[in-house]
Amino acid sequence: MPKGIYNVPEAFNEPVKSYAPGTPEREQVLATFKELYNSTVDVPLYIGTEEIRTGKTKTINPPFDHKKTVGTYHEAEKEHVVKAIDTALAARTKWAAMAWEQRASIFLKAADLLAGPYRAKINAATMIAQAKTVHQAEIDAACEFIDFLRFNVEFMTQIYAEQPVSSDGIWNRMEHRPLEGFIYAITPFNFTAIAGNLPASPALMGNVVVWKPSAAQVYSANVIMEVFKLAGLPDGVINMVHGDPVMITDTLLESPDFAGIHYTGSTAVFNGIWAKIGQNMGKGIYKTYPRIVGETGGKDFVIAHPSSIPAQVATALSRGAFEFQGQKCSAASRAYIPQSIWPEVKEKLVADIASMKMGSPEDLSNFITCVIHEGSFDKLASYIDAAKNASDAEIIAGGKYDKSVGYFIEPTVILTTNPQYETMHTELFGPVLTIYVYEDAKWEETLTLVDQTSPYALTGAVFSQDRYAIEQAAKALENCAGNFYINDKPTGAVVGQQPFGGARASGTNDKAGSILNLLRWVSPRTIKETFVPPTDYRYPFLG
Repeated sequence: MPKGIYNVPEAFNEPVKSYAPGTPEREQVLATFKELYNSTVDVPLYIGTEEIRTGKTKTINPPFDHKKTVGTYHEAEKEHVVKAIDTALAARTKWAAMAWEQRASIFLKAADLLAGPYRAKINAATMIAQAKTVHQAEIDAACEFIDFLRFNVEFMTQIYAEQPVSSDGIWNRMEHRPLEGFIYAITPFNFTAIAGNLPASPALMGNVVVWKPSAAQVYSANVIMEVFKLAGLPDGVINMVHGDPVMITDTLLESPDFAGIHYTGSTAVFNGIWAKIGQNMGKGIYKTYPRIVGETGGKDFVIAHPSSIPAQVATALSRGAFEFQGQKCSAASRAYIPQSIWPEVKEKLVADIASMKMGSPEDLSNFITCVIHEGSFDKLASYIDAAKNASDAEIIAGGKYDKSVGYFIEPTVILTTNPQYETMHTELFGPVLTIYVYEDAKWEETLTLVDQTSPYALTGAVFSQDRYAIEQAAKALENCAGNFYINDKPTGAVVGQQPFGGARASGTNDKAGSILNLLRWVSPRTIKETFVPPTDYRYPFLG
């Protein structure tokens, strides 16, 4: 067959649409939202060529209107999980052997489908089941997902193109094989882009995948599978199962062909998975050492220097803490503000929060909606109630909540006099920001406090007009934020610009949206070819 060395289309970040009044995208997404909201979907298991409906179902309810049902999804039994493994392994032979440009074409087509005919549908699905505003859906489900697909193709070609040097009479080559076995992808509710990328990135590199999306994200996950199939992804390459997470995980981790996990979720669950993998390694179950890639929790910070501009700090807190109701791994949830600028920061922050409208994402004038489910609501409410009764904390904004219609919690700011107050170090994953006001002279001491307060190290931000202070903060905080922001909020990483991930209790820092992540899904083989092999064992030194 014809051969060539192909240049892929240059990756670029998908432009974010405004959805301003009168724009065509606004009309289209609202029409699609209405259509989906007034219909129901039945989400099967996707295993190879089959769409399996087990009859064991759960309903899909929008968290902003939890009495409404927009669909059901079918739960897997153990036999279905085993079937998914077998199906993936059967598909691996042809998929791993497929020319790289053919794999690339599939995911580039998926990106264009999302950028065009499926943009409104993926956004509306994310708005309905994950309660994102149209802006938060657009930057996630459309733009970031598209970026992952396009940039991953570009990164893949860079990996394949990098080759070792060769000397006289020798040709050295490096090939990157998919891992031996299957990959298990576990994805969270909060980002549709992550849900799509975690199975897609290993698949791009020739791997086969069993994917378990979050139960709270099954609705948009179903759209992702629709797009992948329409883009030409062969059956069995990505298999989607949902149901009891412990059963599914245990079944997959017990397979000798388990080759790696691509995970985003809680730290506690990731630790448990790591422990199970270690136990199984001790039993000699696996054919190879599994790759463990995970992005977990965060207790992300903003620290302001006395030279900071108060309006900039307040705006970063308003956006960084409360966009998508604080349900981002990167959301600002603790802040350290100097006494000298605190009055101005407080005045603007409280005013900003008072102006934020809350309600259904269908009303595009709402800046915030609700939290994802009742369990999250109840946990957050308990922390808010505790702050109301604490001697070393007070609520200066928000603090109300109501779950009669949807799981609505007001953007809440806790002011504490105790830098070790519980919500300064415990991950809440909701619209609750805790602030500690420090004495201006204790800047260096506060940097140490920021570093040592939380076990996490995902994102963080420093605000300052003093370059010496910025440099000092960057050095002092180098181990407590995998993504570090200077004079910006700690959220909103863009694929290809700010590769995302953290260390410590925040994960393995393998940087989704970069070449580093894709390197985790291949196993290199070095090939040395000698053109004229020697015919005498003797070396010159023997005389």
